[in-house]
Amino acid sequence: MDLLNTLVDKGLRRETPTRAEALAVLGTSDDDLLDVVAAAGKVRRHWFGRRVKLNYLVNLKSGLCPEDCSYCSQRLGSKAGILKYTWLKPDQASQAAAAGLAGGAKRVCLVASGRGPTDRDVDRVSDTIRAIKEGNEGVEVCACLGLLSEGQAERLREAGADAYNHNLNTSEATYGDITTTHTYADRVDTVHKAHAAGLSACSGLIAGMGESDADLVDVVFALRELDPDSVPVNFLIPFEGTPLAKEWNLSPQRCLRILAMVRFVCPDVEVRIAGGREVHLRTLQPLALHLANSVFLGDYLTSEGQAGRADLEMIADAGFEVEGTDRVTLPEHRVGAGGCGSHRGGGCGSHEDGGCGSHEGGGPCGSTASGAGVCGGAEASSGAGAEGASGPGAVTEEAGPADGPRPDLVAVRRRGAGTDLAPNA
Repeated sequence: MDLLNTLVDKGLRRETPTRAEALAVLGTSDDDLLDVVAAAGKVRRHWFGRRVKLNYLVNLKSGLCPEDCSYCSQRLGSKAGILKYTWLKPDQASQAAAAGLAGGAKRVCLVASGRGPTDRDVDRVSDTIRAIKEGNEGVEVCACLGLLSEGQAERLREAGADAYNHNLNTSEATYGDITTTHTYADRVDTVHKAHAAGLSACSGLIAGMGESDADLVDVVFALRELDPDSVPVNFLIPFEGTPLAKEWNLSPQRCLRILAMVRFVCPDVEVRIAGGREVHLRTLQPLALHLANSVFLGDYLTSEGQAGRADLEMIADAGFEVEGTDRVTLPEHRVGAGGCGSHRGGGCGSHEDGGCGSHEGGGPCGSTASGAGVCGGAEASSGAGAEGASGPGAVTEEAGPADGPRPDLVAVRRRGAGTDLAPNA
């Protein structure tokens, strides 16, 4: 296919495809899907080899968010039965992070629901960052706390943060349809603040909220212009009790086409599979590793994810390897430009997306799990993406057809941070 040959050539040269080419990727047929994956896989392997970066989410404060992001289970007015708790103490957060690090995670994403942090909150998170870094040489820490005020990004950087996650989530044209309590411009401003403070910027999107192909291309091109080091791709988890609970618009094939389009537009950037992968990619998750070079390990913010052991087995069975702290994630030309990952053992450069990004459905930190209001993760409505298995709190409706709604795969997180049960990692 001439289109795919052209896109591979452009990806290897770091040349931006045209909007028409990006739209054409989303418009390819299921018959051509494996060709699309193979082509984008060539670009992924050229810049990142067969390495997979593992990221681990710690939900520092769950629920009770004053923002009205429609995709989020922690939003104002949410009826989702998620865990609700106030700030974890630094030692509690450090213990929670230890589970993910023991499972092979290279980056810890610290997420908190809310519009944005107070100065006291920044002090609290700074203490947590120091506690995590103290006993874990080479670990990367990304914060996802919502909209930043002047000077806060610099303070997080001074405390040892490597990255900051704040997702754009959707196109500027449709942003007002999903959130009214803050603007698209507010999100862009926070990404700029993180960049200016020397933090590795992590910013991504949420697919499946009823947007058009043109909206998806718009937000990915906007992300390319912002030039984050990592781009988390979240797939909406339609959590019961949120405005988007009935939005089941994604098939495994469409998710793969979206990831391929992101890889072609952002060839040398860390692309992370974030919230919702278990719900929407399902048995095709291993194919997504040929497109993205980073994933979240275990559970998300407010939803359960695939078992950590299953994640590791999937990576190995697909012929990939977990990236260690001794490797710099980003290609040398991005490292030389001062981007993420510019130093081994701990710098930004090794972290992947840095952002919390794990929300499931949409919004927090980069992941969008349920994330956290403005946090930008977008967990979808559950908490960052996840689902995977039916665990305690799982929705008990019967499974739908293979290409239809699968509420049976959406499980509220009932373990890990904020509970007395061991985390999934």
